[in-house]
Amino acid sequence: MASTLLLALVFLIDLIAFGLAVAAEQRRSTATVGNDGKESYCVYDKDIATGLGVGSFLFLLLSQILIMVASRCLCCGKAMRPSGSRAWAIVLFITCWVFFFIAEVCLLAGSVRNAYHTKYKNLLNNSPSCATLRKGVFGAGAAFVFLTASL
Repeated sequence: MASTLLLALVFLIDLIAFGLAVAAEQRRSTATVGNDGKESYCVYDKDIATGLGVGSFLFLLLSQILIMVASRCLCCGKAMRPSGSRAWAIVLFITCWVFFFIAEVCLLAGSVRNAYHTKYKNLLNNSPSCATLRKGVFGAGAAFVFLTASL
């Protein structure tokens, strides 16, 4: 009963992390060029995607901590007997950590990059280069959150 409850809780937390990552992808910051007559500058819209990305990062971290505490990281406690199931457990354990790491890097890098706003002003007639987050960074994080949750 406890393992079923734990799996349901972790699935719910991963689902929330996935939803926040998808929402962050939809709400990335965009920039427009503003002009006050003599100089051009970048105007950014609201920065809600950074908070959504950090929230997804924290929820995914929480689910991974819960799984590692419950499984005792496969290194603490009574050792498993050598068998095919032990080998698969180790392969899935390592794969889960790789997917988790990639998802966390995507979410953290996306949040940091989305929060970065250039303060560049251009006194010439050229429009300034307004830095924004590339499309798909939070989406890649969401995909790896899904892959982590499926393991």
